[in-house]
Amino acid sequence: MPSYRQTGSYAYLIRIVLVAVIGGLLFGYDTAVISGAERGLQAFFQGASDFTYTDGLHGFTTSSALIGCIIGALLSGVIASRIGRKRSLFMAGILFLLSALGSYCPEFIFFPKGIPSRGLLVAFNCYRILGGIGVGLASALCPMYIAEVAPASRRGRLVSWNQFAIIFGQLVVYFVNFLIIQSHSNDPQLVEWTNSVGWRRMFVSEAFPAGLFSLLILLVPESPRYLALHGHEEKALTVLANINGEKRAREIIQEIKDTAVEKIGKLFAYGFMVIFIGCMLSVFQQIIGINAVLYFAPRIFESMGVSDNMLFTVIMGIINISFTLVAVFTVEKLGRKPLLITGSLGMAVGALGVALSNVMTLPPLVPVISIMLYSACFMFSWGPICWVYISEIFPNTIRSRATAWAVAFQWIFNFIVSSTFVPMYNMQLGDMGERFGHFFVYILYGVICIVAAVFVWRLVPETKGKTLEEMTALWRNRARKHKKH
Repeated sequence: MPSYRQTGSYAYLIRIVLVAVIGGLLFGYDTAVISGAERGLQAFFQGASDFTYTDGLHGFTTSSALIGCIIGALLSGVIASRIGRKRSLFMAGILFLLSALGSYCPEFIFFPKGIPSRGLLVAFNCYRILGGIGVGLASALCPMYIAEVAPASRRGRLVSWNQFAIIFGQLVVYFVNFLIIQSHSNDPQLVEWTNSVGWRRMFVSEAFPAGLFSLLILLVPESPRYLALHGHEEKALTVLANINGEKRAREIIQEIKDTAVEKIGKLFAYGFMVIFIGCMLSVFQQIIGINAVLYFAPRIFESMGVSDNMLFTVIMGIINISFTLVAVFTVEKLGRKPLLITGSLGMAVGALGVALSNVMTLPPLVPVISIMLYSACFMFSWGPICWVYISEIFPNTIRSRATAWAVAFQWIFNFIVSSTFVPMYNMQLGDMGERFGHFFVYILYGVICIVAAVFVWRLVPETKGKTLEEMTALWRNRARKHKKH
């Protein structure tokens, strides 16, 4: 009979989680790398002789990774159920690596180096979509994997680290892009170098963390929940004992068995509401408008009359990191629902402040503080807590597929919000001119924030301190009560 660890090791758990959150860092890195590279990329393809590289094509090229994100999120459930969380994350790492190398040299084998063409543009976008599939997989699987290895008392905090890693990855790539440009700042041909080489180096810089992640993920164990649900009880017990100690590990294994009667359940085996709530958490995380603010921060600060808009964008980035840490260190003390409700109401106040600044004569500091309040409140609430909920709210037997749908909804509504912000922001009406659009968009986001707070208050269950098996039992009981009625 195999021997198991009698006392759990927190250090062992942290090592596993640190590897998993590199996937979150790559998520942030891949989605933000385009911000520094897009101008050089545009100049490069504008030199093509066989087609005209329009603004519309550039818009598609800069956002093509989002197509992959939706595909990756939708596939994540099937892949995670069939080959496991660990091998799925390894696949995501390889996709990140291939995307980084391919985006650096899309000419590989098929095209002459340095000559822009229609075919080369198609190849480049294919590589970016590959990276997007990796992002879609990682965005669903990293929090899922962390939730399935972490004890209930530490799960919220550890899953929140994944959101921190996403934002940190974005800041890292901003810094890397800056260093790449600075390395040739004294070159009189800097613009030409950026347009031919600089953007390539920005994309290939992702190969280093992607390669590291792909290697390290091979060293972590498979999710014990996945192992137990697929008949590998001894392997699951070994992993759980290393984290919790043998006594607690055996209790968890029994809880998994007790809640896995259906084996791998149908998506709506626990009723409609659990899927609806999980997906709507994702929808609200996007339609409260945060990505419009993050993607277009310099434009927004410029419209407020701020002269050094890039400086204020950096300041907002530092605030975002700081308030994400607030969630990391309070989610297990305060719970998930209070943070979401408080954050929603704080965002509503911030959005109202920005909206009123466009119809009333207020000091420029008011909209600046309001937009930073709006962003800060998101970072300690919907930013990390939505991922915590998605990782733990779904029953064991449907978690991988339900998570896939929830994350797919995130990426779909991310695209919708990002693509509608500028047209709404620039709407004009009568004497108000563009101020009407500025007013309308923030009033809209503010109202949605209030609706989000009511939604959480009335429909979303608190998951603080509950095991994944207790959540499975909760939804099973609700489904049985609904059938009786």
